[in-house]
Amino acid sequence: MEKIQYKELLEAGVHFGHLKKKWNPRMMPYIFMERRGIHIIDLNKTLEALEETGAAMRQIARSGKKILFVATKKQAKEIVAEAAQKAGMPFVTERWLGGMLTNFSTIRKSIKKMQGIDKMLADGTLENITKKERLRLMRDKAKLEKVLGGIAGLNRLPAAIYLVDIMHEHIALAEAKKLNIQTMGMVDTNSDPTQVDFAIPANDDATKSISIITQYMMQSLIEGLEERQKDKEALETATDEDEAAEMRREFNMGEDDEDKEKGERRGPGGPKRGGRSTGTPGSKPGGGKPGPGGGKGGPGGGNRRRTARPAQRPRP
Repeated sequence: MEKIQYKELLEAGVHFGHLKKKWNPRMMPYIFMERRGIHIIDLNKTLEALEETGAAMRQIARSGKKILFVATKKQAKEIVAEAAQKAGMPFVTERWLGGMLTNFSTIRKSIKKMQGIDKMLADGTLENITKKERLRLMRDKAKLEKVLGGIAGLNRLPAAIYLVDIMHEHIALAEAKKLNIQTMGMVDTNSDPTQVDFAIPANDDATKSISIITQYMMQSLIEGLEERQKDKEALETATDEDEAAEMRREFNMGEDDEDKEKGERRGPGGPKRGGRSTGTPGSKPGGGKPGPGGGKGGPGGGNRRRTARPAQRPRP
């Protein structure tokens, strides 16, 4: 992925902050200067924060976890929804329902209700009920889809949450912090950057600024998903190779066992075990003809010939 250039951030107006009288003192490290009563954000700090946050998002996507995009501001709704859909991530762009994270089990029941209505529409069950009841169900479905449509595929709590304007999304931020969910967000000069784990100092009111930051986050997620797919393919290939090696090993062991069994039946280079030997005398212990000197066996056959010891002289 290509890195965002300093000039691109400048053209998008990412450096424009709020009025000096509305600033938060904790944003001091991210402020470059003041001009005509407006604070100017240091874009070098913005680039550093983008790389750090993008790396974190890439790692989360690579691990197969979800990141929830939240932006209910009018100028950010469409941008965030489109980026989240391209990356295959859940999003909330209409209204943040209280307890959407802390009371996730109840939210899941509402999602299942919405999915149940969709199923009834698909199999034609709604045609068998009254018109008034059908109209009521359709209204409920439209209402649920507007608020919960972006998180319909979220089966468990997300690993992280990305916010546009952390002051505007303070309820979502509070719920994420309560559940120890990682938080990432755009922070303007009127925000407290210590409230999120990954703060991106940027103008969170301008459409171009929101777009360029969110697009970068989306590209990081897509890269993480591609890396995850490559890891899966490499794992499958390695598994196939291991299985093939195991089969070859078993096949070779089978051949060795067969050769070993044949070797037990037939002696090395000789006849089958149990046959009468036709070799020369002396091949079998004690089988040779008696040799000279009264020995039991011939040369190489039986016991070796004993020699007589000299008689000992009597002691005086």
